[in-house]
Amino acid sequence: MQRIFARYKKYLGDKAFLFSSTFGALLLLISLIINHYASAYATNNASGSVEDIILSNTRVFNVDFVVNEGAFLFLVFVAILLFLEPKRIAFTLKASALFILIRSIFITLTHLAPFPTHAILDQSDIFAIFNFGGDFFFSGHTGLPFLIALIFWDEKPIRYTAIGVSLLFGTSVLLGHLHYSIDVFSAFFITYSIFHLALRLFAKDYKVLYEIDENVR
Repeated sequence: MQRIFARYKKYLGDKAFLFSSTFGALLLLISLIINHYASAYATNNASGSVEDIILSNTRVFNVDFVVNEGAFLFLVFVAILLFLEPKRIAFTLKASALFILIRSIFITLTHLAPFPTHAILDQSDIFAIFNFGGDFFFSGHTGLPFLIALIFWDEKPIRYTAIGVSLLFGTSVLLGHLHYSIDVFSAFFITYSIFHLALRLFAKDYKVLYEIDENVR
C-alpha cells in the first residue's frame, strides 16, 4: 500500500501527467457520447438480417450473464489495474477512447438488423444506454479486451487474462447470436491496427506506461 501511495504522490505532482490523464478521461467521455448516438442511428436505420455460416448452424444460448455482468466485471478489473499503477491511466484511457470513436464510425456505415434468432439481454443493464442492438461491426466485446491485452502485452498475467476474456466474449456473442461472425473475427485485426495508431498518437503516454519507478521500488 505504501508503494501505491508513493506512486500517486509522484504522479499527482506531475502537471503534464495530470493534464494528459484528464484529457484522456474527457476523450473517453466524448467517445461514449458519440457511440451512444452512433448506435442509435445504426439501430434506427437497420435494414434486414443476413445469413451467417456460424449463426445459421448453431442454436441460441443464453449468454446474458457473460455479455452483461461479465463485461462489467472486466471493466472493474481494468479499473483496478489503473488504480494500482497510475502511470497506466493516460494511455489506457486514450487508446480506449480511440477504439470507441473508430468503432462508432464503423457501425454507422452498414446497418444490418439482428440475426432472426438471438438471445434477449436484460435491457435494464447499464450497457443498454450505449448499445441499442444494431451496432454490429465490429464487436466491442471482443475488441476491447484484446486492446487491453495489447496495451499490457509485456505483463503476461494481464495479457493472458485479457486474451482469455476476449475469446470468451467473442464466443459468447456468437453463441447468443448477438454478433455476426465477421464482427467477431474482424475485431482482432481492427483492434491491432487501432493499437498501433494509438502508439503513434499517444507515444509519450505509452512511454510513461512502461517507465521504471525508481523512487517507489
